[in-house]
Amino acid sequence: MRVVVQRVARACVRIGGDEISRIDEGLLAFVGVSVRDGIDAARTMAVKVSKLRIFPDEAGVMNRSVRDLGGAVMAVSQFTLLGDARKGNRPSYIDAAAGEAAHPIYAAFCDALRGEGVSVSEGVFGADMDVELINRGPVTILLDSEA
Repeated sequence: MRVVVQRVARACVRIGGDEISRIDEGLLAFVGVSVRDGIDAARTMAVKVSKLRIFPDEAGVMNRSVRDLGGAVMAVSQFTLLGDARKGNRPSYIDAAAGEAAHPIYAAFCDALRGEGVSVSEGVFGADMDVELINRGPVTILLDSEA
């Protein structure tokens, strides 16, 4: 599983111009599920995201998590995170799980985040979405369950 985490001032998801989901300060998590992932990977990654200390404390040091902050996570499924563009110019998505396999794992990731006490908003799995965000910092972290 690959998760790209961005620290945001705010983020929202729109489909066809309609706002579907919105958060204020927190994390935007783009979630890619591989063919090798299962529910355990989803839970492990959710705990990691909830405890990732990338928010500043009183001294300005990145020492606080989204849980510490009382912020939210916007989770957006993104199979293209599993794209392999090492050969040629067209990425291969052979490592990306098919939608019917990926959806329950993505849902388990979101549920596990909620279980960690984090407020979670979601995009629409498999939809063509417009994602708007204000990346604060900027801070962007790549997490990979296989790395």
